[in-house]
Amino acid sequence: MIKDIFNIYIERWDFFSQLIMEHIILTSISVIIIAVLGLTLGIAMTRNKVLANIIFGVTNFLYTIPSIALFGVLVTFTGIGNKSAIIALSIYGIVPVIRNTYVGIMQVDKQVIESAIGMGTTKRELLFRIQLPLALPVIFTGFRTMVIMTIALCGIASFIGAGGLGVAIWRGISTNFPTMTMAGSLLVAALAIITDLILQKTENIMTRKILGNEKMEGYK
Repeated sequence: MIKDIFNIYIERWDFFSQLIMEHIILTSISVIIIAVLGLTLGIAMTRNKVLANIIFGVTNFLYTIPSIALFGVLVTFTGIGNKSAIIALSIYGIVPVIRNTYVGIMQVDKQVIESAIGMGTTKRELLFRIQLPLALPVIFTGFRTMVIMTIALCGIASFIGAGGLGVAIWRGISTNFPTMTMAGSLLVAALAIITDLILQKTENIMTRKILGNEKMEGYK
């Protein structure tokens, strides 16, 4: 089986390279949308407890819907293709970003906030110069989780006519060609692993700069 997989990579690399690019593009668009919406909603939730409860309730409910079912429902409204896939990926990926943004900001030391306010810091300065920088390690952890989830979930987007490596997986399943299915699945896994390693390195560097080397040891 392994030999067959390597052979199909060699013989059809143009096909797989195109699917990899499509997968990266779909994932990147979804990640940008999730990051912007997730940060915005997470910050807004720290300002309004009622809003926080509503958003948590809605996102937790959407998160319980099976991905295939959600893809099927979206096709009814937005049609087959990348648009429905991006919407579904964004819905599933937004939860960890919202939650970690909210938790990260709320966990910032109250004494630090009170001291900043006492020194005349405005709400905008408090958010961007103190709360977000101190909450960044927690926020980035949620971002990292979201990115890996999105890469993996994008693998089934082809079931509703979207591109990406899921095309190879679905083609292998529909034609009873397990080598093609395995080849597509392994590329999805490899893409997720490589991305996670890059994000882990970035997270360590960022956390070291924010928390310092001594606290970094405890953070690990």
